[in-house]
Amino acid sequence: MVEFEKIEVSRIRLGICFSEPVYFEDGKNMFLAAGKTAKPYHLAALRQWKIPFLLTKGKEIDPSEYVPSKGADVGSVEEVEEL
Repeated sequence: MVEFEKIEVSRIRLGICFSEPVYFEDGKNMFLAAGKTAKPYHLAALRQWKIPFLLTKGKEIDPSEYVPSKGADVGSVEEVEEL
């Protein structure tokens, strides 16, 4: 079983993308879906909520390289409204 990798918030920048979902520090609540890029409102939320780190089982990728894993229901992922 793959363990979560801790991501320092300083690594999160506009347009960053990961191969697997990125979660808040609790490891349960999703911050960013797999294959989705970080938008300005994502960065604002991290600053506003003073999030120390995030967690993922994936790796940083170029958004054009993202291929959903077999059986992934990509259609059910919704964008979060801007703050």
